Amino acid sequence: MSTAADLALPATEHDDATSAARLNWLRAGLLGANDGIVSVAAVLVGVAGTGAAAGPVLAAGTAALVGGAVSMALGEYVSVSGARDAQRTGQAAHQAQLEAESEDQATIAAHYRGLGVAADVADTVAAELVRPEVRDRRAAAALRDAEDEVVSPWRAAWVSAATFTVGAALPFLAMLLAPASSQILVTVVAVLIALAVTGTTGATLGGAPRGRATIRVVLGGALALAATYGAGTLLGAHAS
Repeated sequence: MSTAADLALPATEHDDATSAARLNWLRAGLLGANDGIVSVAAVLVGVAGTGAAAGPVLAAGTAALVGGAVSMALGEYVSVSGARDAQRTGQAAHQAQLEAESEDQATIAAHYRGLGVAADVADTVAAELVRPEVRDRRAAAALRDAEDEVVSPWRAAWVSAATFTVGAALPFLAMLLAPASSQILVTVVAVLIALAVTGTTGATLGGAPRGRATIRVVLGGALALAATYGAGTLLGAHAS
């Protein structure tokens, strides 16, 4: 027979945290791909806007792709390394313990009653949750969940670089394969379609309204492309 102490640490708690961590990885991957799409496309369109030949345009795109991938990888490595160092120094364990100890019985009971739990059951569960041994178990569970979210810095770096590269490959290939007379147009269309896909996917994973999120991403990318193309056109006109 289950007791209130069993209710305090449901079997699905750790699995839910793991699923959330996976979703975070997916969202991070989409953001990396989105960055690759926009940043490399902006460079390609901007340089093409100067009237440069195909060689300089592709050289600039290659530099943007390599530099962006390295930058993304370095940023993720530094960020995840800092989080892992905090875990190792015990800061995360101390924080988890403080959070578990900060909840008082009345607040916990009120929380469960607000969820529709019967008052007597809510009081019983709250009384169990504030027992010292249960507090320790909850802190340990929270720490395990936090540790699950801190992955290898090298893995984070490679994933970030890979997703950026995948995203960057789309405008690069569009510019490379399109006819010379329509390179910019084909690249812009391909980029906006790709941004619509990443925006919709990200909104779906995050449970946000898809239409609004997609429009926001597409408009942001369109503005970036317009800005760099305009700057390239002005530079090209000035140089000539």
